[in-house]
Amino acid sequence: MTLPDGLLALLRAPSTCYLATVMSDGSPQLTQVWVDTDGEHVVINSVSTHLKVRNVRRDPRVALTVSDPAHPSGFMQVRGRVIDITEAGGAEHIDELSHKYTGRPYPWYGGRDQVRVILTIEAEKISGTGI
Repeated sequence: MTLPDGLLALLRAPSTCYLATVMSDGSPQLTQVWVDTDGEHVVINSVSTHLKVRNVRRDPRVALTVSDPAHPSGFMQVRGRVIDITEAGGAEHIDELSHKYTGRPYPWYGGRDQVRVILTIEAEKISGTGI
């Protein structure tokens, strides 16, 4: 599915994003994340041992909401699947995201020994309002 221009603009901005994954008991798990795009997919960076990563390794279905930082009532919702999880470029990508969101290098809150991974999400359904 092609990502619409409004969604691409939000993904390229320092937008508020919440990612929902599925726990092993079927219940939802929700986390605020920094978000990005490669132009075709939604891209999230995380630590390989975090719960959201463990969840998508078991069940790749996700949903996310991205809000317009200038108009928080405007948002886009994406439902889809994680189609790739890679360590390649993960450390560099979190630094790029940190510059986008904070204007500074990533401070490595959990220490530099954390393994960063990039989650690539293929959209299956997109909707929104106010965008």
